[in-house]
Amino acid sequence: MKTIPNRFRKLALTGLSLTLAGSLLAACNGGGNSDDPNNRRTLRIGTMYGSSQEEQYFRQQYTDLFEFTHGNIDIEIVPAIDWSETQFEEQTPDQKQPDPLEKVKEIMTGPNPVDVMILNDSSMLGSMVQENLLKPLDPLLKEDKIDLNEYVPAVIEGIKEMGDGQNLYALAPTYSPSALFYNKKLFSKLGVEVPTNGMTWDDLFNLARRLKTGSGKDATFGFTFNQWGYSDGYYDMVNYAAPLQLRMFDDKAETMTVNTPQWEAVWTTFANLYKDKVLPTREDLQPDPQPDDGKYRYNPYQEQAFFKGKVAMVIGSYSMINDIELFNKNVDKFEGMEALDWDVVSVPTFAENPGVSNYIYISTLAGINAQAQNPDDAWEFVKFMNGKEWGKLRARSSYELPSLIEFAKPKEGMSYNMEAFTSVRPVPQRNNATWSKLYQERPNLSLIDQLAATEFNKVINGEMSVKEALAEFETKGNDLLQKIKLNPNGPIEGVNDGVYGAKELTNSASGMAILD
Repeated sequence: MKTIPNRFRKLALTGLSLTLAGSLLAACNGGGNSDDPNNRRTLRIGTMYGSSQEEQYFRQQYTDLFEFTHGNIDIEIVPAIDWSETQFEEQTPDQKQPDPLEKVKEIMTGPNPVDVMILNDSSMLGSMVQENLLKPLDPLLKEDKIDLNEYVPAVIEGIKEMGDGQNLYALAPTYSPSALFYNKKLFSKLGVEVPTNGMTWDDLFNLARRLKTGSGKDATFGFTFNQWGYSDGYYDMVNYAAPLQLRMFDDKAETMTVNTPQWEAVWTTFANLYKDKVLPTREDLQPDPQPDDGKYRYNPYQEQAFFKGKVAMVIGSYSMINDIELFNKNVDKFEGMEALDWDVVSVPTFAENPGVSNYIYISTLAGINAQAQNPDDAWEFVKFMNGKEWGKLRARSSYELPSLIEFAKPKEGMSYNMEAFTSVRPVPQRNNATWSKLYQERPNLSLIDQLAATEFNKVINGEMSVKEALAEFETKGNDLLQKIKLNPNGPIEGVNDGVYGAKELTNSASGMAILD
């Protein structure tokens, strides 16, 4: 075996075991001329964002192991948007942000194109496929006899739907799913059947109504959208409705499209959940005051309704399992709290769009540039990144799940319904770049989101009916869209001087999740 070059010694920082390293080197030695010094190549890997200061972390996460096992391949990292180029420049209110798709196209179609493109924003994939920037992977998978049945079906189908709906243009070694966590004790206490995989949202809300008991400090609730128990109602509605792919305005951002039966149904559903106290408010879940005895007790679960037994069901990310494990191990230290007897089922979906949810996120998508100068090594990297050696390492993550089924298992020493995290696929966002470009060209479109939150809160607060609020939203929104068209970037007359009112256009955490 040849001496390992100095630059590979940094791999020790990743904490790989000697056993794994040995097996990988053995595999490498079987690769023929992979260490031939006369056959050195450079593999250029593009990223959406980055800088030289962040490169070391990226390499440790994604490329060091590949370099370690492919001694004659040098990795060059090329960010499409380099933070270091603009971070010290003067920022102005009307300054346009760079278009991510255009910047990605520059490094993929320029005179020295990257070979591999890694996307941390899955919504870009559809636009890149439409622009013919990526090479389809299906022929390569077939040639190397890689069985896609070994991967979580929801991940593979989700990636296909993000592209053109049929072919596979990228692979992702990990994904971030959520599930519906439930407290078995509360269900048993009330004699209510526990939730199941594959429920619809209507099923969930009906179940939650049956679990609402008591009032005041003694009240318990059936469901919340996060483990803290309360959040921005509009934000919750945006995530809930995302699979329906409703739009607030047309493709040209000139006319509102909110005063419709579909929007009315969504707003009415949420209004009734708050009206009937199915969803708790911040006031409903105020934490108990700490004893005034001069002693400080650190309790990170004091304001988390699910851990306090105040909520029977909650949507939580895969990492919430870590919180539950830590809580149950230390529950004796938390006065008045009990260990959780829990399990999970899949996040509910709409009957008209079953199995599709906004509560699953696929990141770190790796695809091959259609104009790659080094396509063979590019495929070798994508294949390695999504292979079993790398998957075994990523299985140690407490926050993501490996896409390979054999590593998507419950944490050691724990038992729960793993299918809850593997059966729901993400919302396809093939046209998201169109909307992103609109928002980049007209940053003031964020005011529409803020206006939506304001009108929605009027419904929640009982100031207007759903019909009245949507009609007002349509009227004000149409007026605002015309102002934004004339002034896409700077201050808009009438928005902050009383026509809408500075307080009326409150900040919202909605983002663009409701747009396709």
